[in-house]
Amino acid sequence: MKAIPTKLAQCFVIEPMVFNDSRGYFFESFNQKTFNSLVEQSVTFVQDNESYSTKGVLRGLHFQKGEWAQAKLVRVVKGRVLDVAVDIRKESPTYGQHISVELTEDNKKQLFVPRGFAHGFVVLSDTAIFSYKCDNYYNKASEGGIIYNDTTLNIDWKLPSNELIISEKDSILPTFETL
Repeated sequence: MKAIPTKLAQCFVIEPMVFNDSRGYFFESFNQKTFNSLVEQSVTFVQDNESYSTKGVLRGLHFQKGEWAQAKLVRVVKGRVLDVAVDIRKESPTYGQHISVELTEDNKKQLFVPRGFAHGFVVLSDTAIFSYKCDNYYNKASEGGIIYNDTTLNIDWKLPSNELIISEKDSILPTFETL
């Protein structure tokens, strides 16, 4: 397993070593000791989540505030998504910047999204199963978000806006400027 730094401070693409043979493949998707060494911090995940979505479903941009902030390790089990992380840590040198990474069942890449980031994804394949680990428990009173089409962030979601499927809750999130 290797960690590839992104342009965002403390945010990494994680690439596993995949062993293929005539039977299929094997890879270690997570190892606590190896992961902490790669990201050069101690992260203990306490919750695993999974979602199933169809093409065009956009979930995000979400985050947890204060003591309930969450770091996430995200991956795609089936399908293909465009995964987006936005640095919302005001003291960070990469504040207000974002990255987009294509995560697929074939490339098996993962994205480590540290605490203090907003996160979202859009499904590019017909369907997708998206899995992620969190290092803190969800707290409804601490949830926050940024509207997906924020003009300051100017995220290219790789699909025309008329093909996006967005929940009512996500369609009324505030802008980045109001954080």
